[in-house]
This record gives sequence, C-alpha cells and structure tokens, in this order.
Amino acid sequence: MNWDDTTDESAAPERLVAASADGEDQAVEAALRPKDLDEFIGQEKVREQLDLVLRAARARGATADHVLLSGAPGLGKTTLSMIIAAEMGAPIRITSGPAIQHAGDLAAILSSLQEGEVLFLDEIHRMSRPAEEMLYMAMEDFRVDVIVGKGPGATAIPLELPPFTLVGATTRAGLLPPPLRDRFGFTGHMEFYEPAELQRVIHRSANLLDVEIGADGAAEIAGRSRGTPRIANRLLRRVRDYAQVKADGVITRDIAQAALKVYEVDARGLDRLDRGVLEALLKLFGGGPVGLSTLAVAVGEERETVEEVAEPFLVREGLLARTPRGRVATPAAWTHLGLTPPRSTTGGSGQQDLFGA
Repeated sequence: MNWDDTTDESAAPERLVAASADGEDQAVEAALRPKDLDEFIGQEKVREQLDLVLRAARARGATADHVLLSGAPGLGKTTLSMIIAAEMGAPIRITSGPAIQHAGDLAAILSSLQEGEVLFLDEIHRMSRPAEEMLYMAMEDFRVDVIVGKGPGATAIPLELPPFTLVGATTRAGLLPPPLRDRFGFTGHMEFYEPAELQRVIHRSANLLDVEIGADGAAEIAGRSRGTPRIANRLLRRVRDYAQVKADGVITRDIAQAALKVYEVDARGLDRLDRGVLEALLKLFGGGPVGLSTLAVAVGEERETVEEVAEPFLVREGLLARTPRGRVATPAAWTHLGLTPPRSTTGGSGQQDLFGA
C-alpha cells in the first residue's frame, strides 16, 4: 500500500524480499495505493508535518513548497508524491534522475509544466550535474536559462516558468549536494515500519484484493516483511496463491508459515541469499572476520551482490557487523541459525583478511 520507488539494487527480480519493484509490483501498487493522507498508514511524523505544509499552502492559495523525501526503497515516497498532487488538486509529472542526462532534458520538462503542477523526480541523486545546476534556478526563481548557439556566440535566453512543486525522492540523501538540499522547503525521512503498522497495511491490501486473512496470518506475514510495505504486499500475494491452491483460501498463521517456507523466507525475513551469507560466514570462517571478496566467493555471488543486496538487512537486523578487519557474525546470527559458536570467533589465522574488508 504505502510502497514505491525504483532503485539501483541489483537483486534478482524473483527475490521476494527485494525492496525494488518490477512490472508486476508496479501494476498492483497502482491499484492499492492510498489516495490521501488520511488513508496513508505509518510515517506518522512525516505525514503530520506534510499535512501542515499542504494545508497552509491551500489556505494561502499558493503552490506548496518543494519537498524532499528520503529513505529506503519501498516505504512510500512515490505514493506520497501522488498524494501531494491530489491534496493540492494538481496534476503530477513523473520522471527520474537517470532519465535526465542533459540540461536540455530538464529544460524540456520544466518548460511544459502547468502552474501548480507537481514534478516528481525519483532517484534525484542520480541526475547529471549540468541538469542539477539548472534545477537550482528553476526551484528558487522559477526560471531557466536556455543556451542558444555554441562557443563565443552562445546566448543565454531566460525562460520564465510557472510556479510548480518539485518532489524529490532519494535512497541516498547524503549524495545530494548542499545547494540542492537547501532549496527544499520540507524534508521528510521515511522510516522502516513497525510490525503493527505492517499488519494494518496487510489487512487493507487483503480487503482490496478480496482475500480473507486472520489477525494471526497478517502478523506472520508482517514479521517477515523487513519493515517494508512493498515486501509485505508481495508476500501477501504469494501467500494468497498458496492458500487458494493448498487450502480453502483463508490465510491463517499456519498457512502463512507453510507458504513462506515454500518461498524460502524465514521467520525474520531472511531468504536464500541472506542465509547463504550467514552460513558461509559461520560454518566456513568460524564467524569471521573475513574479507568481503572471500565471503562472496564462498557464497558463489558477486562481491557487489553481497555488499549491496544482502548485507544492509543483515547489519540492520544485528546479524552481521562490518569491521576494519572484515565481516563478523554477531551472537544473534549463531542463535538464528541454531548453531553453537566456537570458543574463539576471531577467524583463526586471519588470512581471509588479505582478500579485502
């Protein structure tokens, strides 16, 4: 329900717990998205603050301030951008940073905006530098300078723009230069969802999908959803399929557990890749420390896949730690896999560290 965003995460499309969205996810999300702030679940602080910003803008009869939304994929940034447009009664234009490689690309978009229109720029941190510099003036003065000609004879022609609201979304707010960050009137950081919030998301989505689900079934799915509504809804659809084929269509705790066992998503939301990383770290290297390259070879994955796809969640769950000497498993990792840690978990000879932290 409150999920969105594209990302450069390199997870495979079939990975159920990937926070990125493929074509099927995007189609379902469009049908399940909330239409206004009252219907939006979770993100209480951001929602309350954004409501004040939009109410004040409507009372003044003015265009809303530019909005920057940051946070992990799947938490609701695209959904909120659409709600902003709906609350302001304005149309919305959607594009992304990677799609804007030249200043001329941005100028073409900006010059075609209507007054009050919302421009949603996903992955804003990946926009090209020339386009980024053009955006400074557009956001602050509602004007862009279009360069005509080349070399010494080039001329800058100022082009006035109608007032508009830019909504930027980023998974990496630290990559935004300060001059761009400072031009946003409101900045909201999206947090991961609590299980109780995800249960509300799941119940709402189940109702829209005409799926019967019990409270215990929703709780089971929520606990495996990594705090991300997009993942919760994806798991709900897969459990729905299992319930329709293997049971009477009603999702209970037992049905959810059985279905997610088939899809290899365990009680903490770890999938095959996550467990593979932990098992290699624990069984082959005694819990570490071990270098990233060595660990990736042991798992049979690319270094980037382990670092960018598996590790963030394992670190957030307190199952793995990054140290100067390499990756180290925490006591919680041993407990989760039902293994007994050795007396010493210093990684033996430490030769693994030669392959890089």
